Amino acid sequence: MEKKNLDWENIGFNYIQTDKRYVANYKDGKWDSGALIDDANIVMNECAGALQYAQTVFEGMKAYTTEDGRIVTFRPDLNAARMVDSAKRLEMPPFPEDRFVDAVVSVVKANAAYVPPYGSGATLYIRPYMFGINPVIGVKPADEYQFRIFTTPVGPYFKGGAKPITICVSDFDRAAPHGTGHIKAGLNYAMSLHAIVSAHADGFDENMYLDSATRTKVEETGGANFIFVTRDNKVVTPHSTTILPSITRRSIMYVAEHYLGLEVEERDVYFDEVKDFAECGLCGTAAVISPVGKVVDHGQEICFPSGMEKMGPVTQKLYDTLTGIQMGHIEAPKGWIKVIE
Repeated sequence: MEKKNLDWENIGFNYIQTDKRYVANYKDGKWDSGALIDDANIVMNECAGALQYAQTVFEGMKAYTTEDGRIVTFRPDLNAARMVDSAKRLEMPPFPEDRFVDAVVSVVKANAAYVPPYGSGATLYIRPYMFGINPVIGVKPADEYQFRIFTTPVGPYFKGGAKPITICVSDFDRAAPHGTGHIKAGLNYAMSLHAIVSAHADGFDENMYLDSATRTKVEETGGANFIFVTRDNKVVTPHSTTILPSITRRSIMYVAEHYLGLEVEERDVYFDEVKDFAECGLCGTAAVISPVGKVVDHGQEICFPSGMEKMGPVTQKLYDTLTGIQMGHIEAPKGWIKVIE
C-alpha cells in the first residue's frame, strides 16, 4: 500500500480527514450490520439525544507501523470492554465487543495509506464513538443510536522530546462521587474545558484534580491518569471509583512489575505525600507518559527531584519499555498487539 504524500515528521496533533469511516445504527432494539462509508459528515435531527442531553461516549486508540512493517493496534479488546461499561452507565445499548474490534480492523485497513511509516514519530489515531441520534425532548435515553469510528493521522504529542510539564492543583472538581468519572463520556471532558483553559491562561500545562468529596486525595487530570515513583523506586498510581480506568496506566503497571521487576501499588494517594515522591508522570494514549516536573498548589511549588529537563530514570524505563512493546522492539505479552496487516 502506497502511503499518502504527507509530511509525516511534521504533522501536528490535529484532525486530518481520511478516506473511510465505519458506521453502524441501532434501531428497533438491534444493531444493523454496519459498513464503511465515504461521507465524513453526520446528519441528525436538531432534537437528537446527543445534542440535547450529552448522551455520547467515546474511545481513543492508535494504529502504528512496527519496525518490521506491520500495522498494529494496542489492546483494542480493552477499549471495546471499556466502551461497553460507558454505554451501560448512560443507558445506551452496548456495541458488541467482538464487532468493535472487527470494526477497528476494517477501518484501519481501509485507511492503511494514512498509517504513518515507522520512525516518523506519527501514528494513526482511532476514535470510536456512539451517540443518541433520534429526537428526545423529555429527559430520557434515546431510542436510536449511531456507532462510528473515524481515523486521523497525528504527529507526536511532543516535538523535540518529552520535556517535563508544570501542573496546578485545580479549584474545580472533575467528577462527583457516584458520578461518571469512571467512564469515557463526553460530558466528563466538557466539565474540564473551563478548568484547562484557565490553567493555560495562568501558565500551566495541566490540572491536578483532587477528590471532590474531601479534596485531600489525588485523582487525575482532565485527560490522563497519574503515576508516581517513590524514592525507593516503587511505582504508585491513585485508586478511586471516579478515575477513568486507563488502558495505558494498566499496561504501565504490568510493565513495571513483570518487565522491570519493580514493586507496584494502586492505592489512595494523599496530596500531602506528593512532595515525597521522586518522580511524577501523566499517562494516556496520546503520549504514553508525560513527565511532570513541578506541581503548584496556589503559589506553593512542589518540585520533583527528577527535575524540569528530562524524564526521571524510572519513568524513562517505563516509557521505553512500553513503546518498545508497541513498536515491536520488545516481545509483547500475549494478546496485547492486534495485527491489522
